[in-house]
Amino acid sequence: MFRFFAIVFVVAFGLELWGLITIGSWIGGWNTVVLVILTGILGAWLARQQGMQVFRMVQHQLSRGQMPTDSLIDGVLILIGGILLLLPGFVTDVIGLVFLIPYTRMIIRHLLKRWLWNLISSGRVQLFFRR
Repeated sequence: MFRFFAIVFVVAFGLELWGLITIGSWIGGWNTVVLVILTGILGAWLARQQGMQVFRMVQHQLSRGQMPTDSLIDGVLILIGGILLLLPGFVTDVIGLVFLIPYTRMIIRHLLKRWLWNLISSGRVQLFFRR
């Protein structure tokens, strides 16, 4: 598992560096720095807006006695998207935006739920409930 994360880290760092150099050669170094800063600010603002919306939805569902499963998954995806947008680089910015846009987040949530359900159904993940 450590090797997998090490490879992903090295490849992601290489892609980010390549993207920054490529964009920097097209629009200039200072413009690239400004663009990276602006995407970080936009990411923080968008993650805050979406996060507050999901937080209100969770509160509403809990007050009605419903289990907020989809809203909690949305909250985790928004958190990951916000973190990715705060990281410098354009590849992580694109992935972070995909996590923050409600329509694409809905698709990712559906795929994530299906993947988790398959893990539970196959017995690779077990859930224990206590009373």
